[in-house]
Amino acid sequence: MTETLEQTDWKAIAAKLAPVEIIDEPVLVKKRSRDFFWYSPILNAQLKKSFGDLVARPKTREELAHCLAVAYAHDLPVVLRGGGTGNYGQAVPLQGGLIIETTGMKRILEIGEGYVRVEAGALMADINAALIPQGWEMAMFPSTQDIATIGGFVAGGSAGIGSIANGALREKGNIIQLKALSVEAAPQERVFDAEEALQIHHAWGLNGAITEVTLRTVPTRDWIGCMASFDSYCDAYLAGHELATSQTIARKLCSVVDARIAGYFPRLKGHIRDGKHLLVTLVPREDMDALRALVDAHIGLLDLALTEAELAEKGIPHVFEFAYNHTTLQVLKADRSATYQQIGVPDPADVDAVIAVEQAIGDEVWHHHEFARVDGTLTVADLPIIWFKDEARLREIDGIYAAHGFTVWDAHTYHVEGGGLKNADYRHLAWKKRMDPKGLLNPGKSQAWEAVRHLSADEIEAKAKD
Repeated sequence: MTETLEQTDWKAIAAKLAPVEIIDEPVLVKKRSRDFFWYSPILNAQLKKSFGDLVARPKTREELAHCLAVAYAHDLPVVLRGGGTGNYGQAVPLQGGLIIETTGMKRILEIGEGYVRVEAGALMADINAALIPQGWEMAMFPSTQDIATIGGFVAGGSAGIGSIANGALREKGNIIQLKALSVEAAPQERVFDAEEALQIHHAWGLNGAITEVTLRTVPTRDWIGCMASFDSYCDAYLAGHELATSQTIARKLCSVVDARIAGYFPRLKGHIRDGKHLLVTLVPREDMDALRALVDAHIGLLDLALTEAELAEKGIPHVFEFAYNHTTLQVLKADRSATYQQIGVPDPADVDAVIAVEQAIGDEVWHHHEFARVDGTLTVADLPIIWFKDEARLREIDGIYAAHGFTVWDAHTYHVEGGGLKNADYRHLAWKKRMDPKGLLNPGKSQAWEAVRHLSADEIEAKAKD
């Protein structure tokens, strides 16, 4: 090691990074050292004092490569950052060092038949805005599309609006190609096609600096943002399940939200019935009559059915801002004592099991379910609001879910292995060894890496066969 981090002359590093734009103002560096980890009081306590030392803002892959080469030469920890919308501290530098913000690399490079090729820092809202006039749209995107980058979504996300129709991001055909730079004396850009790209996807920037993404797109439709209200959560859930499994109604969002959570949506005041449970969805115009019939059959009322332009005219956000983890954000805006968890429902059709676990836990948990498809099979995730007391009680709640057959994907850990997608995946760690031989990328975020970092890439990959 050429120097310890404490001895690093950051003014000299800033000079060596030229001509890349840098940010060294401490307040701004601290701001860019944060993401949405504060959704979790556990992560907030662990990460709130973790800050980087310097921010670089490359505008091209050549500038990004230059940043990585400087980091390699001086053994600097590196955290890559897009819009900073992750919830697990993915963009938080645990060991200080260099933060590389990729939002300047934002060009939309190519739009073709069923695909789009973009630089990693492009905002998903901008990508959709470019696609729609040409008859296409993204197959899926997160509820934070207005501020989230495509590179950040690929590196840290897994599903979103569109997953009920087009599956998870990792499913065959959704990621067509990724390009990523290694962290070496002379960084090399490698191309990862299809299946191989999954070793970069959802690895939190641990095993390469994504420069370019090619994703599947789908034909755009005249989507109507809808909210239906119901007297009981059971009725709302059953309506959501029927919509999610319908062979006649298309949809790219299907969410069910407890009335108590909906009470934290002030911008919907006067547009939906107070005190009612919600079904939130996006349905094409030609299927609206069928949706109305479905809602009526479940004793609900379609309160809101508006296009994006109509929503904007009335001052109402996108309907998907009342779905996925935006529901958590809506509550946290008013009360920071709330948090959430990520729960897999064992049988999406079994509403009795959903109600039973709710009754077993009690009023400190307010349910919210997201319907999606994974490998063609319907899945349901509960992203409940939990009124946090302490970690011991949170783990008791996890245990109640588990005792009822539900799967807990822990949202309160900053290790990539914690969320269920990269549990000791030695193939992705082998790629980390190839792309980041010194282990400079996002250090501290993988528990499994620490046990194998001394091995060669081939030796690490061999563990995947054990």
